[in-house]
Amino acid sequence: MLRNVLRRTFYVLVCLYAAGTIFGGIYLGWIALHPGRRPLNAQYEQLAAADARTENAELRDVEITARDGVTLRAWFIQPAQPNGGTVILLHGVSDNRLGVYGYGRWLVANHYSVLLPDSRAHGVSGGEIATYGLLETDIHRWASWLVQNAHPSCIFGLGESMGAAQLLQSLPAEPRFCAAVAESPFSSFREVAYARFGRPFHTGPWLGKTFFRPTIAAGFLYVRLRYGMNMEDASPEHAVETTHIPVLLIHGLDDINIPPYHSARILAHNPTNSVLWNVPGAVHTGAHQTAPQEFEHKVLSWFPVRGF
Repeated sequence: MLRNVLRRTFYVLVCLYAAGTIFGGIYLGWIALHPGRRPLNAQYEQLAAADARTENAELRDVEITARDGVTLRAWFIQPAQPNGGTVILLHGVSDNRLGVYGYGRWLVANHYSVLLPDSRAHGVSGGEIATYGLLETDIHRWASWLVQNAHPSCIFGLGESMGAAQLLQSLPAEPRFCAAVAESPFSSFREVAYARFGRPFHTGPWLGKTFFRPTIAAGFLYVRLRYGMNMEDASPEHAVETTHIPVLLIHGLDDINIPPYHSARILAHNPTNSVLWNVPGAVHTGAHQTAPQEFEHKVLSWFPVRGF
């Protein structure tokens, strides 16, 4: 009798685990590609315009068409005395250009021009799904817009979180970058999925790699079958292997969103052209808040503009 009860209980648990794996994977795959949009309202647009007037800078609304027909939108801000360098600023997931606008204002004050795009499916850019760097041609098209319209002596990139991962994945096919700074990037989408599953239980990636591994596999399969995207290819650590562009990696040691070992993994794939700055006490994308002077010194040193 007890054996039959245990057997039935075991079968029920197996069925529940299988159902949870399949439907949980589908749900998580859908959520990952459909992050919430943070609106860009008129109040912030007016604030940016006022900041530009204060700095005697020019602010322009610009847009381009991506390879698949999606309209991507951005601000381009040029200081009164540009030094020839232009920085593309890339924000994190579920955010928009305002998430990195503070960096833009600081860089303009230091005579850099800045381009602040809304990533696809974010802000006021078009697109139904986020692609986490799998459509890094978006960044190539922004670089082409800069070459054609701003004629920079150097194009630099600064991204945080998702934007950092997108930036790193664009480097092998985008030689026009002179240097890149990536704060809190994930090393691969699979690895960050492992870490996210373990975060509520404080297990690191271990739980994601074991108990929840089938759920992650189900989510990857759903995204591939439904949207034709292979999330295995979202891998900054592999992307940097072939680039000769100098990369400054920045990671807070108290980052529990994307743990600091992600940047260490990226560094290990290209130690020749990459440098890692681990910031004690900094949380996710919190290096500037924790160590503002050192952050600014390191970034400006990483973005040299000759002859200015």
